Amino acid sequence: MEESIEKQTSIMNKYMGVFVDKIPSIIVAIITIIIGIIIAKIVKKILNKALSKYKSSTGLVGFMINFVQFIIIIFAFMQALGGLGVNTTSLAAMLGAAGFSIGLAFKEVLSNFGSSMIILFFKPFDVGDYIKCEENEGTVESIQIFSTTLKTVDNKHIILPNFQLTTNPVINYTSQNVRRIDFVFYVDYNTEIKDLYSIANSIFEYEKRILSSPEPLIGVDSMNNNMIKFIAKPWVKTDDYWNTYYSLMEKFKKEFDNNGIKMANVNIMTQL
Repeated sequence: MEESIEKQTSIMNKYMGVFVDKIPSIIVAIITIIIGIIIAKIVKKILNKALSKYKSSTGLVGFMINFVQFIIIIFAFMQALGGLGVNTTSLAAMLGAAGFSIGLAFKEVLSNFGSSMIILFFKPFDVGDYIKCEENEGTVESIQIFSTTLKTVDNKHIILPNFQLTTNPVINYTSQNVRRIDFVFYVDYNTEIKDLYSIANSIFEYEKRILSSPEPLIGVDSMNNNMIKFIAKPWVKTDDYWNTYYSLMEKFKKEFDNNGIKMANVNIMTQL
C-alpha cells in the first residue's frame, strides 16, 4: 500500500516538475497569442481605414481584412505551440491530411468557399446591389465566406449559399447608373395610334426624372385582329426607377381614361 502511494507521489512530482519547468514557456506562449490577437486587431483597424475608399468593393475588402486577421492569429498560435516544444511541421502535415479528409466530407461547404472567391474577385454583384437569383431577390447586405445575405423590399433576410449564386443566372438590377422602364400596353385594335404617341410623349415630356439621352423608345410592337401592342420605354437613373415607374403607370391610366383608350382583354403589363 505504502509502495503504491509512494509510486503515485513520485509520478505526480515528476509531472509537477515538468509543469514547473514549462511555466516560463507557457507564459511566453500565452503572451505570444495575446500579442498576435492585438496585432491582428491593429492590422484590421489599419486596413479598414486604408481600404475604406474602395466603397465599390465592400464585400471583397471586408473578406480580405478578415482573412488577414485570421492568418495573423493562426501564425501566433503556431509560434506559441512551437515555443512549447510542439513539432509544428508535423502538426501542419497532420492538419493537411485532416483537411483533405474533411474536404471530402464537406464538399458543398468547400464549393461555397470557392464560389465566394469567384464572387469577390470577379464581382458580378457587390454589397448594396439589388439582384435576383431564381425566385430570390433583394439588396445584397453582406458577402460572407460561405453565403450571401439579401434584404428584401419587405425587410426580410434571405441567406443564399454562394454556390447557388455562381451556378445559376443572376440578374443585377443596379450594376448600371441608368435603367430602362419597359411599359407594354395591349389596347383595342380600333385605337388611334397617333393618340397613343401623343399621350406617351406628353407624359414623358413633363416627367423630369426621365433622361433625354438615351431617348425614350415609343412605338407599335405588334398587332392582330383584336389588339395593338404598344410599347413605351423611357430611361431613368437607377435610383429613380421604382418611384418613376409607379408615377408613370398612374399617369398612363389617367390619360387613357381621359382619352377613351380602351384596353384589350389583357391587363396593362410591364417587363422588369
